[in-house]
Amino acid sequence: MLSSTRVSATSVAPRGRGASYLRRSLRLLARIPSAWIGVTIVSLLAAVALAGPAAAPYDPFHISAADKLRPPSPVHPFGTDDLGRDLLSRVLTGARISLAVAVVVLVLAMVVGVGLGLVAGYWGGWMDEVLMRTTDVFLAFPRLVLAIAIAATLGPGLSNSVIAIALSWWPWYTRLVRGQLLSLREQEYVLAAVSLGAGRPRILLRHLLPNVGSTVVIQASIDIGFAILATASLSFIGLGAQPPTPEWGAIIAQARSYMVDAWWYPTFPGLAIFLAVLGFNLLGNAVRDAFDPRLRSVT
Repeated sequence: MLSSTRVSATSVAPRGRGASYLRRSLRLLARIPSAWIGVTIVSLLAAVALAGPAAAPYDPFHISAADKLRPPSPVHPFGTDDLGRDLLSRVLTGARISLAVAVVVLVLAMVVGVGLGLVAGYWGGWMDEVLMRTTDVFLAFPRLVLAIAIAATLGPGLSNSVIAIALSWWPWYTRLVRGQLLSLREQEYVLAAVSLGAGRPRILLRHLLPNVGSTVVIQASIDIGFAILATASLSFIGLGAQPPTPEWGAIIAQARSYMVDAWWYPTFPGLAIFLAVLGFNLLGNAVRDAFDPRLRSVT
């Protein structure tokens, strides 16, 4: 089973990033074998997601009672489901849904988490104490368990599952950014900006945010695969996408009753989830190793 990798909140991204630093990191990234595998998988997923229904050979919503639970064949490479719908078409269409949901979840989590982390790390004092204790409340629960509780409260639906996952994800980014700012705010360039009369918003946006941005991007590249998995998990238990939406987790949920007689029904959407999580995990770990040398994996 893949395990989530968390970027250290105390690691400080190198200052003075320029073209030379970026080129060195990209050259290092190109020498990591897992990066090429991750890029290949993610590129294929992105291409299918961008193509959307156009990539599907059949209408993913077309019902054909005569084609019910057909095994894989040249006509239907992934077989058909219990309503005669082409499974390949539904899996390909589901790629856009899963990737879009994961991106929206991470954008929401980063906007909230990074913003609160900047405020807590730079202002400190009672504001830091209040924000960190609130963050601790969210961190006290496993992310998926918290997402399930929030989704159950809001009600079934893809939009509610996005909100639920985002609300369970933001504390990690708050902790990450806050830990970096505790060190960065004491750096000479920040103190110089303060002495020259720069306001707090300018210091945060112009001097501090760029120095934590790369670490946030690294963490997001690792998290996006697990956001896809969390979305599928909520759909599987009936709290995410609802039929007939061709979301991968929802397809597997519908296939539970046919696992013995129609092995292809849950297998292919399950493989799609596995490959998506694997691709983003490999790419995210490679990006982390290339852009943060202190966190390189020992191989």
